[in-house]
Amino acid sequence: MTSDLHVMAHDVLLRRVRELREAGRSPKQIAQALGVRPATVAPLVRAIAQQAAAAEPEPELVGCWVSPGWSEGQPVDGHEEWPDIPLPDGSGAALACVAVARRYRPQRVSVCGYLVDKYCLGVKNALGPRVMNERDLPAFIRTFFSAFEEVGSPLAAPLDLARHLVWGAIDYARGLGFQPHPDFQPTAGHLGPWRETSAITFGRDGKPLYMQGPYDDADAVLRTLAASVGEGNFHYFVSLGATTACW
Repeated sequence: MTSDLHVMAHDVLLRRVRELREAGRSPKQIAQALGVRPATVAPLVRAIAQQAAAAEPEPELVGCWVSPGWSEGQPVDGHEEWPDIPLPDGSGAALACVAVARRYRPQRVSVCGYLVDKYCLGVKNALGPRVMNERDLPAFIRTFFSAFEEVGSPLAAPLDLARHLVWGAIDYARGLGFQPHPDFQPTAGHLGPWRETSAITFGRDGKPLYMQGPYDDADAVLRTLAASVGEGNFHYFVSLGATTACW
């Protein structure tokens, strides 16, 4: 009985918070009006906002692109329709880029970009949302993928590929103890919600492979890998002054 009363009280409070929020009241004003603590109102306001966002239709997809060679060294379960071209040496690359553009308003688009470490760290960086004139989008895409221009042009891709590549890399990295770059959070909405398991197998040859980037704390990364998968269960390339340590 006590549990039922608690549920009823919560539902009534949630309804009143929603009504006051729709009337334009701030969380502090809602708390004062209902005679409860702001800490009680805050999670309800967040829940209401998340429900509203989930009910909103996703903005129209204008385009989605991936870097050529994204699947080199990454087994994919099915999805033969996903586009890619082989890298010249067939060696594979740790990094892939993804860009997603959605309609912002007529003649305007909102673009997000993602730098993905497929072998270990997941999303290393993210950009956006960046709003621009639609006519400027092709130039932006060429610049964003310029690091891959010797391999080929960015590949137009289905959103499903972008989601499996970005969210899948995040899931893999989290399993190793790494969170996506803080700039990922504002860009996540362009990919849409994720409740799946990626069709892409991450890592290299069945193990994490860490390749040090210019802004990495390599010692911290190696400690995290040792704790999550154990010594001997990952490979790495790190810089030691003028030399490179490999294992």
